[in-house]
Amino acid sequence: MRRLRLTLVVVTAAALLVAPASAKQPTSTVPLPVDFQPEGIAIGTGDTFYVGSLRDGDIYRGDLSTGEGEVFVDTSARASVGMRVDEARKLLFVAGGPGGHVYVYDTRDGSEVADIAVGPPTAFTNDVALTRDAAYFTDTFSPFLYKLPYGDGGFGAPVAIPVTGPAGASAPGVFGLNGIDATPDGSTLVVNHTDLGIIALVDPATGASTEIPVSGGGLVPGTLDGLQLEGRRLFVVQNFANSIAVVDLAGDLSSGVLVDTITSELFQVPTTAAVKGGTIAAVNGRFDLGFPPPFGPGAPPGTTFDVVLVHR
Repeated sequence: MRRLRLTLVVVTAAALLVAPASAKQPTSTVPLPVDFQPEGIAIGTGDTFYVGSLRDGDIYRGDLSTGEGEVFVDTSARASVGMRVDEARKLLFVAGGPGGHVYVYDTRDGSEVADIAVGPPTAFTNDVALTRDAAYFTDTFSPFLYKLPYGDGGFGAPVAIPVTGPAGASAPGVFGLNGIDATPDGSTLVVNHTDLGIIALVDPATGASTEIPVSGGGLVPGTLDGLQLEGRRLFVVQNFANSIAVVDLAGDLSSGVLVDTITSELFQVPTTAAVKGGTIAAVNGRFDLGFPPPFGPGAPPGTTFDVVLVHR
């Protein structure tokens, strides 16, 4: 297994972060391997974080507090996109992008637990939400969610769920469903639609979606990427807008208010973010330098990548 240890680079954030009350929040960065081409991130036990590579599917594991880390899963000929950690079962779920696969790894030793095709070969599994008994994956280029039942006894047969309503809008070659998360009881899924710039609720039983109207300012169409739901607060990464929108949802989730837009000079096309306590960890995808295969050649050789930490 390839090993690489990196050290935290701390950057003072005077005037780097925009906050509504003009309070300056410190930021720092955690370097990733050169040419890693990251996309998804998840935070596990304590300060442990995982980042996946679009280039070859590798998984990097590091420590948010020290910045040290190494390649944890060394693989090839696959992609790692969105991801989530099931801390109780010690599992890391990874959307595999092209081909409709998902990968599951043991967080204790990085061994592969499962490689499952949840969708057809034309599917692009982008992001994942976990409930007590299932993992749900978005398909960015078709109006489907894929449900993978699982529990202590293993994995069930995948189920394709057609998404209807506003979140189900789809057109050839257009980025549609992207980020996804679930309410704590698993009864409702929250998704975003990249091209339309909307967030929506999806019934996991039927696939019916309902748009969540957002007041106080709009989200940026064409940029919506990863998202995370923390209580009634939704964090939506807006990649090419170099920002994270913070939306407070109503008690019944039927509407939202944009309460903050986090920006930083350290952002370089962030793709996804993981939130834990007072820290937001955002991955710099640097897509402005080139999309990786199958969309393009990727960033030029020698490109550096990192994770930006916003300390609230």
